[in-house]
Amino acid sequence: MAHRYWCGECSHRTPWLTESEAAQRQIEHYAAEHPGIPPGGHVEVDRGGPDRGFGCLQLLGIAILLLVLAAACRR
Repeated sequence: MAHRYWCGECSHRTPWLTESEAAQRQIEHYAAEHPGIPPGGHVEVDRGGPDRGFGCLQLLGIAILLLVLAAACRR
């Protein structure tokens, strides 16, 4: 699962990362931008994670494979 932390003080948000990486980035943001304020805000959870589906490259590969198979069957 990927997590994204949103700052409670400004519009900053972390990129989609593991929970521990996103939390660390949130802590670093608060230390740099909002010193003395404990980290707050909210967390988004992307349950699909970063590897949840086919990308364009995989779909293109499948399309080419189907075209090659179709051409081979016509002979």
